[in-house]
Amino acid sequence: MKHMARPRTAAALTVLLATSVALTACGGGKEEAVGAGGKSDKANSSATAVKDPIVTTYDGGLYVLDGTSLEVAEDISLEGFNRVNPAGDDRHVMVSTSTGFRVMDAVGGELTDVEFKGSKPGHVVRHAGKTILFSDGTGEVTIFDPAELGSSTPKSETYSSDAPHHGVAIQLADGKLVTTLGTEEKRTGIKVLDEDRKEITRNEKCPEVHGEAAAKGEAVVIGCEDGVLVYKDGAIKKVQSPTEYGRIGNQAGSEESAVVLGDYKQDPDAELERPEKISLINTETGKMRLVDLGTSYTFRSLARGPHGEALVLGTDGKIHVIDPDTGKVEKKISVLDSWKEPLDWQQPRPALFVRDHTAYVSDPTGKKLVAIDIESGEQLAATELDQAPNEVSGVTAH
Repeated sequence: MKHMARPRTAAALTVLLATSVALTACGGGKEEAVGAGGKSDKANSSATAVKDPIVTTYDGGLYVLDGTSLEVAEDISLEGFNRVNPAGDDRHVMVSTSTGFRVMDAVGGELTDVEFKGSKPGHVVRHAGKTILFSDGTGEVTIFDPAELGSSTPKSETYSSDAPHHGVAIQLADGKLVTTLGTEEKRTGIKVLDEDRKEITRNEKCPEVHGEAAAKGEAVVIGCEDGVLVYKDGAIKKVQSPTEYGRIGNQAGSEESAVVLGDYKQDPDAELERPEKISLINTETGKMRLVDLGTSYTFRSLARGPHGEALVLGTDGKIHVIDPDTGKVEKKISVLDSWKEPLDWQQPRPALFVRDHTAYVSDPTGKKLVAIDIESGEQLAATELDQAPNEVSGVTAH
């Protein structure tokens, strides 16, 4: 492997760990997961600690990289289609396998024996100091404090949905739980539960409900095939899409902005729609704005910058930096060559992960990972990998 790093400013050299509401996407592992045991002594050794680790998946394993230099610290074998999400602290990453959500000690560079078992592990959400897991195969929601992650399984609360479905849940600062409604055949909306898990309100006018994001003021946005639901100040409101079919299934929010970034698909009959418009949902006004980027993107393309900027990695190889309030594309940062989304959603395609002021972009075709300073557009580091990277994630602290 070749590793290339460019000089950085003192500010850029420090990769700060900040709260981010992560983009979650669909699906779970399909094959049997093998490999990796519990922690060894090296996990606690400062000599082997990985600084601000970044984790990428590839077909048959995981790379753990130094967040500044992008030097590969560990190459971990793990069969099957695996997925990665921040666990919510500054040390761990959640790895979704065929049997559940496995905890990785990313700083120690290895998987632990701690696992939240569940069929078809799906969305991982971090909000208000809690991490929330949703197992699609059972409909079970698991809530825990990521600060308690370590060599043993932390205390957790579970809630069982009425039926298994591909869903998502988020717990608010006051303990209320917003969770999806549906079955394996049909998803219809959301309900809100109080701290004792008694239902407060619900809305079932959200066909094929999918994905979530939280905005400034703890407004929660949930996607539908014809718009979004917004839960704020105790009430659920529907924001309708401007077209008859306007599917928003993936969202990215920021505590710095009242506007949520979403995808936008308009063709219900497409085998694979490659959308060129994105949606901006203002949770204060209840208005939706569509922005035509002139390039397509995928469900791994959406993120938010440190000041609430809306970021979209286009198939033109550029990160489009958008003012969420005006919809203006303020700049385009060239990162990769142009690329095309594969038909199979599990096949590798470039992915965008943002931590503080740094954007990390995977490049499966070039077998590379690149770090970009969002404000200057400067490439901070790049590394060539032996295997094509797919998803990219890392540690983040609340």
